Amino acid sequence: MANIFPRWTNQLPLKIAICAGSAVVGVALAFNYYATPKALAAGYQPAQPIPFSHKIHVDQIGLDCRYCHSFVEVSGHANVPPGNTCWNCHQHVQRESPKLAPLHQAMDPAYPGYDGKPIEWVRIHKAPDYVYFNHSAHLSRGVGCRSCHGNVHAMEVVSQDQPLSMSWCLDCHRAPENFLRPLEEVCNSGHDAQTYLTNNPQLGVTTPRELGLMLKERFKVKPKITCTTCHR
Repeated sequence: MANIFPRWTNQLPLKIAICAGSAVVGVALAFNYYATPKALAAGYQPAQPIPFSHKIHVDQIGLDCRYCHSFVEVSGHANVPPGNTCWNCHQHVQRESPKLAPLHQAMDPAYPGYDGKPIEWVRIHKAPDYVYFNHSAHLSRGVGCRSCHGNVHAMEVVSQDQPLSMSWCLDCHRAPENFLRPLEEVCNSGHDAQTYLTNNPQLGVTTPRELGLMLKERFKVKPKITCTTCHR
């Protein structure tokens, strides 16, 4: 009796097994990348090549966020400072600290281990690749750094403060008045709305919510909540 199925079907179970295995591995890798602290969970706190303390640099010394993250007001992304930004100070300050060895390796030709390679900072905050987010669009409309990044100015080691999930973003888009602040206060981690109102009675509002509603109207903030807002 002639074979009903062609010879190539003998390899069909193997091909199916390979495809199914690849799909399982792909799902596992995607889950590991997008559903772990690296992408979503608050509290993610990786070790950095240099133990940079925001508490010292921002809270004690008083550095403005924009000294290091210089593009945040005009760019879609927040830049990590290059080595020469750190070197501007640390070629003179705390120069002999062993913690700064990676900086010397990147910037100091006289250093024994100099290689000129950029410091490899570990990224903490990351939206999935399929999500569109523009830093400048938020800062230019009064969304403060602290709303997303928490009290970074008091952190010895930076950690992810918020989940950066879709529902978390929508909470702000649906009621932006709860998160808006005057533009001059956007990068002020110590901003307190009630104190600001007390010091600026000419605004004619008395509560943080009234201030938020006023700023929403002034900045013409009308955030969308449709899928295409972020998924482009």
